[in-house]
Amino acid sequence: MSIDAVVWDIDDTLFDYTAADRAGMRGHLAAEGLLDDGTTVEQALARWREITDTQWARYAAGETDWQGQRRDRVRVFLGRPLSDPEADAWFDRYVAHYEGAWALFPDVLPALDALAAGHRHAVLSNSSLLVQDRKLRVLGVHDRFEAILCAAELGVSKPAAEAFHAACDALGLPPDRVAYVGDHPEIDGRGAADAGLLSVWIDRAGASGPGAAPAAGTVGRTGPHRIGTLAELPGILAADTRFGAGSTFG
Repeated sequence: MSIDAVVWDIDDTLFDYTAADRAGMRGHLAAEGLLDDGTTVEQALARWREITDTQWARYAAGETDWQGQRRDRVRVFLGRPLSDPEADAWFDRYVAHYEGAWALFPDVLPALDALAAGHRHAVLSNSSLLVQDRKLRVLGVHDRFEAILCAAELGVSKPAAEAFHAACDALGLPPDRVAYVGDHPEIDGRGAADAGLLSVWIDRAGASGPGAAPAAGTVGRTGPHRIGTLAELPGILAADTRFGAGSTFG
């Protein structure tokens, strides 16, 4: 069965979220005078990322809403109670710095160009359409995708199969004719594979350990392909080795 479409994650897959978040928070910390207590930049950045991951997990589990997780990130980070307007204003000031650092990964446009003639494209993100639609427009790739789906509007988040199937439905294709590309080995990689899509985990950092997917360029019988760069993606889609045949990449 051929792969006719690719559904993409956005943050840390197409868009270098981690670099933008670090650069944005670094500028925000300086502007707000939040390092005057002796906390180092790296300590503050690590704490912000830890809090972000925790609050995102709460949001994905349905324990809070989109705006609530933003406000809670601010309150926990600052360690003091804030009204909703105060938390919103603080986060908006951070966003101004963060958006100034937005950029695609350098392998994104070449990959999209290489696949343009033979594959349709869509987006599935655990964020909100309000945020991601604008992000794709600012980054100049919005028109590359015929459907943009986000958890906040869908009411279901990855790794639930229903989220992946919603993207397939938007394309009018069965899961076995759709590939999913994302940066998280469980939420994206395992989730897409379990939902019946050809799953591709983009692992630019070279993660390892007991929870990691197979080595780069390999695939388990039911698990995701693991690649280190999107330059490998066209070959993966052409080979479609999801059922255990050898990959063309070593």
